[in-house]
Amino acid sequence: MDLRYWLPRAAEVAERWGERFGPLEPHPSHLVDDADFAAAFERFAERLEHNYPFFHPRYAGQMVKPPHPAALVGYLTAMRFNPNNHAYEGGPATNDMERECVAQLAAMFRLPAHVGHLTSSGTIANLEALYVARQSHPGLGVAYSSQAHYTHSRMCHVLGVSGHAVAADAEGRMDAGALEELLRTGRVGTVVVTCGTTGLGAVDPVHEILPLARRYGARVHVDAAYGGFFALLAADDALAASLGVDTAPWRAIAGCDSVTVDPHKHGLQPYGCGAVLFADPGIGRHFAHDSPYTYFTDAELHLGEISLECSRAGASAAALWLTLQLLPLTAQGLGAGLAASRRAALAWAALIEDSAELTLYQEPQLDIVTYFPTVAGVPALSAVDAAGERVLRRGMADEHDPVYLSVLRVDAADFTRRHPGVRADAGGARVLRSVLIKPEAQGWVAPLHARVAALAASATRLPADVPAGPPDVPAGRPDVPVGRPGVPAGPSSPSSAPSFEESAR
Repeated sequence: MDLRYWLPRAAEVAERWGERFGPLEPHPSHLVDDADFAAAFERFAERLEHNYPFFHPRYAGQMVKPPHPAALVGYLTAMRFNPNNHAYEGGPATNDMERECVAQLAAMFRLPAHVGHLTSSGTIANLEALYVARQSHPGLGVAYSSQAHYTHSRMCHVLGVSGHAVAADAEGRMDAGALEELLRTGRVGTVVVTCGTTGLGAVDPVHEILPLARRYGARVHVDAAYGGFFALLAADDALAASLGVDTAPWRAIAGCDSVTVDPHKHGLQPYGCGAVLFADPGIGRHFAHDSPYTYFTDAELHLGEISLECSRAGASAAALWLTLQLLPLTAQGLGAGLAASRRAALAWAALIEDSAELTLYQEPQLDIVTYFPTVAGVPALSAVDAAGERVLRRGMADEHDPVYLSVLRVDAADFTRRHPGVRADAGGARVLRSVLIKPEAQGWVAPLHARVAALAASATRLPADVPAGPPDVPAGRPDVPVGRPGVPAGPSSPSSAPSFEESAR
């Protein structure tokens, strides 16, 4: 898709539609001089250069990437109409598009019946799910994995319900045994399972937790904000087997009470576009309210009547709808990009396993790879942490051959459970973390590995007293690299490894 062709077409759609209502002159208060705008736009363009290259495989840090061109065209076209999907009269076309998109998402998870809507984020989607959980089981708490997204504990605080962190197993998944001990207390009414933790990409055993929760009368909510679209790969047995994707957790989602997913991650949408789906269409009763100045159309159920949010961008629904027309929710459609990302993660993990410079922290379950520099002798957590920090900062600071990673802080118990040969001389350590969310990463695995391995070799050769940077990083949280984009964050060292361009050739 050539955006230089399609973006002017996007402007024409609203202009052509508006002509039917007669000529209209803009109000003088809105008029700006072209020269003034040109100067402001130049300043604007310069400000945008203060960014990380999320579009490029050199950026192998957080779970961000540009939206698909179809989503951009759909969003910008709809923005000219500026629809509000809170109520049907706020934008009939985009309300209909949203309902169709939600139905497709529900079918992806094989929900037998559903009600749901798009949200501005996965956080709001999870808030709505926990709100319904509180209303359904008043006075009872919410259980979630210790590796779950931090917003679950925060939302429990907002909602005034007790939150219970459940221990994770050696692969970062919720421990079913620990959960049952908690359920026996009778204090929990809802269990949150995560399909794709933001730190490790771990997938909780939904198929084991669901029957366990039902035995104790608890609801089950699935936080699939990050990993939800991997359900497309799990739907194809042969493809799932070839990619090492366990189908059981994904297929168990159909029996759960609610699920969230973020189209603005693997769904190729611009921020913010999350979604929440409920298996019981009757949950609308928990959102019942009276709005005397809206809902004057005859819509069967307005989207605002099943949502905590009011105003929501109809352009998000338009962007998702147009994207799914071209890349449907199938393994061969949108799933093809996820398969490429999964292959990239498996390929890089294999290279790390054979590497002398890097050590794999744990096997990737989706497309997130975690690893750390191999420290000679009897390694200590402090040395691993310091070396990883050097790799992070030197990779960003190299103007000729940059690479952008992220870090994840893990506590000493989790680290040594996976790597018992490491001496626990500190409370934890940062491991390097790469989210290979862009399918283009599959073609860049070899140069990416070579670059990071060279940085790791250099980092572990440095004297122990070289400063490593600030050590206090919240446990279990992936961290955005510190420093200005494109500006050296510290001293850089030359690498004998070939550059990205040389390796790719």
